[in-house]
Amino acid sequence: MKLSTAKGFGLLLATGLLTSACSHAVQQESPPIERASQALETSCGVVSGSVAPGAPGDASTWAFSGKSGIGTSYEAYLNKQHSDSASTGTVSKVWFSVADGVLTETMWGLIHEAQIKDMQLVLIGDDFVDFESTATESTTEYLSTDSNGNPDSLAYKLTNTDFEGKYTIERHVFTNPDNQSVYVRTVVHSNTENLRAFMVLNPHVANTGSNDFAEVTEYGFHAWEGSTHLSLMSSEALAVRSVGFAGVSDGISDLISSQDLLNTYSSTGSTAGNVMAVGELPLVGTSTTVDFVLAFGNSHDDSCYAAHETLDTGYDTVLAKYNGTGDYIGWQDYLASLDGLADIRPSAGDGGALLNVSALVLKAQEDKTNSGALIASLSNPWGDTVSAETSATGYKAVWPRDFYQCAMALLALGDEETPLVSFEYLQSVQVGSSTPGNSGAGGWFLQKTHVDGTLEWFAVQLDQTAMPIMLGYKLWSHGVLSGAEAQQWYWDMLKPAAEFLANGGSVNLDWNTASITPPWTQQERWEEQAGYSPSTMAAVIAGLVSAASFADEASDAGAGAWYLLKAQEFSDVLEAYTFTNVGRWNSSNSQGNGQYYLRVTQNTDPNDYGTLFDRNGRGQLNEYEIIDGGFLELVRYGVRSPDNSHILDSLPEYDDTTLPDEFRVRYEFTDANTGAVYPGFRRYGDDGYGEDATTGGNYGAGGVMSSGQRGRVWPFFTGERGHYELAALMADGSATTAELDGIRDTYIKGMEYFANDGLMIPEQVWDGVGNATAHNYALGQGTNSATPLAWSHAEYVKLVRSHYDQQVWDHYPVVSDTIEEDDTGSGGGGGSSTVPVDFTCYNGTTYWGQSVYVVGSIPALGSWDPSSAVLLSPDSYPTWAGTIAVPTSTAVEWKCIKREESDASAGLVWQSGSNNTFNSGSTQTVSGSF
Repeated sequence: MKLSTAKGFGLLLATGLLTSACSHAVQQESPPIERASQALETSCGVVSGSVAPGAPGDASTWAFSGKSGIGTSYEAYLNKQHSDSASTGTVSKVWFSVADGVLTETMWGLIHEAQIKDMQLVLIGDDFVDFESTATESTTEYLSTDSNGNPDSLAYKLTNTDFEGKYTIERHVFTNPDNQSVYVRTVVHSNTENLRAFMVLNPHVANTGSNDFAEVTEYGFHAWEGSTHLSLMSSEALAVRSVGFAGVSDGISDLISSQDLLNTYSSTGSTAGNVMAVGELPLVGTSTTVDFVLAFGNSHDDSCYAAHETLDTGYDTVLAKYNGTGDYIGWQDYLASLDGLADIRPSAGDGGALLNVSALVLKAQEDKTNSGALIASLSNPWGDTVSAETSATGYKAVWPRDFYQCAMALLALGDEETPLVSFEYLQSVQVGSSTPGNSGAGGWFLQKTHVDGTLEWFAVQLDQTAMPIMLGYKLWSHGVLSGAEAQQWYWDMLKPAAEFLANGGSVNLDWNTASITPPWTQQERWEEQAGYSPSTMAAVIAGLVSAASFADEASDAGAGAWYLLKAQEFSDVLEAYTFTNVGRWNSSNSQGNGQYYLRVTQNTDPNDYGTLFDRNGRGQLNEYEIIDGGFLELVRYGVRSPDNSHILDSLPEYDDTTLPDEFRVRYEFTDANTGAVYPGFRRYGDDGYGEDATTGGNYGAGGVMSSGQRGRVWPFFTGERGHYELAALMADGSATTAELDGIRDTYIKGMEYFANDGLMIPEQVWDGVGNATAHNYALGQGTNSATPLAWSHAEYVKLVRSHYDQQVWDHYPVVSDTIEEDDTGSGGGGGSSTVPVDFTCYNGTTYWGQSVYVVGSIPALGSWDPSSAVLLSPDSYPTWAGTIAVPTSTAVEWKCIKREESDASAGLVWQSGSNNTFNSGSTQTVSGSF
């Protein structure tokens, strides 16, 4: 017998072929559902019977995050808000996702409030038990396309064919715009005798997986947690139905061991847990169609009625309303309203298919209770190993940085309404006197929040405070904000933000009591490091210049002058703080010259060989060897010219494919069909935010950060690089058709290459490095991090728009016209008069609070003062190590010492024997030992 296990059932199957001593319950049967004449109380009636044992069942997790599709109904605004009184009628607050050919996390209420983990079929034959999500090859298509064959609605056709041709499953998925339900048509085509199919649903009601109750109803199932309810109703009778607890009484073990449901239960009783529902489809002949409706409400009757209503309305009408065909208003109408979409389509590389889908995806990732709230992704990264025991948002939350990308892309498409509503929403996530728990500086924007403004993460990221100003400026310059509105928003939201960017302040919110002195940021755009970051400084400078324009409009001349003064000041120190002249990657070990923008520095000397914080299991990093592409944002926003010597100096290291894989950023991908080669880029060298390169396991699986974790290629960096190349190409004001075609064929088509068959663009794609066995990724295929990523789709849209316009879409001419840039070719800090020396101290055993330091004869080593000694890192304890900048051609004496971190005189132990010595002109690796 063949046994195929599903990703979603890993925990369930870990129990093996367990036999059950549970009693055998009577199997339930129901007649085919009657439509309008069916009384509600009959179709929603609960079936009495035995109670499932084994509460609470196995611990719950979320589903695979590599979605091939997401969907929700299009809902129009009324007075800048979603409303039942708008032209689209009742607001449907249901979102769904599909992955591996099956329905996965489906949300209702707020956009992050998932109600199920997954719903799929288990197929049983004479010699096999197949879980649909892993036993089949899946394709994703769209149920509705325009005259050019491009998708025009987020309604999907999923086709799953088993690897031996025994059966094919066709599934159609979309929501009902008139109520709170999702329609799932399931068609089973059988090519084998005695095939049986069982529907398996794993509810995760109210965004948690182990607090649910479930029961069998006349026409399906009902599950609930508190006042949140879901009903699953089928158009045809499910002859056998059962509910139980995952891994214990869910029916899965029965199906595996006996190819039948030996034990059926009508209720999970009075104890909550991780519940499952199983029902057998009535297969007839070679093809059987069963329509399922999954519906939600605040009571059993509410959810059941919604399911009944959707089935009663019928497949054709519900789909027509969803699509917007005929007199109905739906997704086709939204696309038709985008007057920029048709204009820019010739710049797409695929005829406009991905452009259409990107427009739909960006709009779909807006909450409908909190209009304008744009989330990062409708997914939980690496969800199949992420606990669902407590409620969490994953990427279904608001980051003002990702938010900015989405709003700017929607504006590029010609949607002026959503970016305006979104801009006004941002005030709800700005820190002020009304922010719960805030007793410190205001004006800055929260790091991450729920869509309803509930605070989640509290760090200060200065780019996220600058970008709302930049978005406001774009809306104003495009006429979406009037002069009077610009003035009002300046006083209400943008001036407080600009004041914080210019002056900083003392923060006091939750754990965060930091003092922020711009352009130093508590976190840069990857939310991992503090210091001075080129990408953050690019946004801060652009934000301040934009704010100065608002100030002039509002007759706040003194403030405007101050913002410009600070913007120029920050520009003047940009290279001094962030451009190294002594980088690790130079002509001796790379294609560069050792002069480049660093990712981030923790102080104002980029030549001091400083260290960065341990993040994502990678240990303590040396800042002078970490390359990233954040410096390209300086060109995008207008802070630096594309031919600025510092920009040009930084490109060879960024593009160097000969660097060791640990530090390499650029990778290349060859399209097997066309032979075209596309560039892709990691976030930065030594990034650990990704799958384990050794085991192939998920990032942070089990809550453990592994040293083998390795961040992958992110598709939107291909777009960032394409924007730079376009800016460089257009620097002289003109370009040939062939040159513009080169941008499209390399960067636009490159981003299209990374999209999956559902045209979803991932956060990360497999770059071929390490172990891919966990999911058997193909080169360029999206990983399990987050798909679709709104930022990826936004960058693609903006790149297509930029190519069509022949200028960068989110460039700020007011910035390039105002800021005087440094183009001397020099960096900052200590110039090239220092060299990095790797210090190692062996046998440094310490007690809690005591650490190992280096102290020596030169100021860089504390001039023999233990209170000024340099701390080393215990990454290979009891060996301690670190890189320290020392003057070139200098004779140095030094020793290892132990001391307490809080008191230089406490616990002081000196390395015995004579001093260690070296000459910095000839030696860069030295060691000592206790």
